[in-house]
Amino acid sequence: MGRSARNRVIDGFVNSWRSHLLVTLSGNDEGRPAWVGTMELGDDAGFFGPGSASWAVHGGMATMVAGIRALLMQTLHPGAMAGVHDWSRYREDPLGRLGGTIQWLVTVTFAATEQAERESSRVGRFHDRVAGTYVDAQGVERPYSAGDPELLSWVHVVFTDAFLASHKLWGGPIPGGADRYVREWATAGELVGVQDPPRSDAELAAQLKAFSDTGVLMGGDRVAEAVRFIRDPPLRRGMMPFYRIMFAGAVASIPVEYRRMLGLRRAPLPVVWATGAVLGLVRLLLGASSTSEDAARARINRLAVS
Repeated sequence: MGRSARNRVIDGFVNSWRSHLLVTLSGNDEGRPAWVGTMELGDDAGFFGPGSASWAVHGGMATMVAGIRALLMQTLHPGAMAGVHDWSRYREDPLGRLGGTIQWLVTVTFAATEQAERESSRVGRFHDRVAGTYVDAQGVERPYSAGDPELLSWVHVVFTDAFLASHKLWGGPIPGGADRYVREWATAGELVGVQDPPRSDAELAAQLKAFSDTGVLMGGDRVAEAVRFIRDPPLRRGMMPFYRIMFAGAVASIPVEYRRMLGLRRAPLPVVWATGAVLGLVRLLLGASSTSEDAARARINRLAVS
């Protein structure tokens, strides 16, 4: 095979991989779902704005690993796991569920205040109908609803912890440091009903430890089923080697006591380094700029000259 032919094969593979990655993350092969365009509208900079810790953390490639870690950690609360098991579409439409989560995260981070509040209300309306019962770690059957303060707190804490820990491993500096990120993202928690979200790195660690100390977390069959799905999602075969590296990186980033409950072990290979290499490749394929951040900056620039 000549050099030009090899280059065409490589270009074809890269373009195909890039297209599938964009569809997976955004729903279309341009990497800009329709709702991103609406973030150019609005009359303020939003809750955070340029130079914020939230823009730095959520605009980075480490979010891809953070999402895996957050999903794994969420399964350890039996109430949260019951809500996913009973109500989530993750088996039938995993990419749709992923897209909904990404839409909320990106909108609250980069959109104008009114749009961020509206998107959080949409999430809240979905939560209103999620209810049922679960068996806790002591074998007692308990009622749950997605709006329970404990469940909302758990999801917020593990989300914040996952994105912060992943950025520390694979991202750049955080403006104002970890404390500022936790404090900023407490606003997002309050938008969906979280009571007393942590406002510093120390408070985040303390709230996460409190869940362990009270004995509410557990593994089990449902957790094992969810972990199997997260480990082997329905992605294109060519993407799976890269995804498995990121999965291994996410597992390596989780403290050992939670890994044991999840039934997972840290790989003996240098998966943290390998995950960084994969994220670098993704950055190369997708480009350094974020369509969401670009839309937000367009809105802010428009307001500055109006």
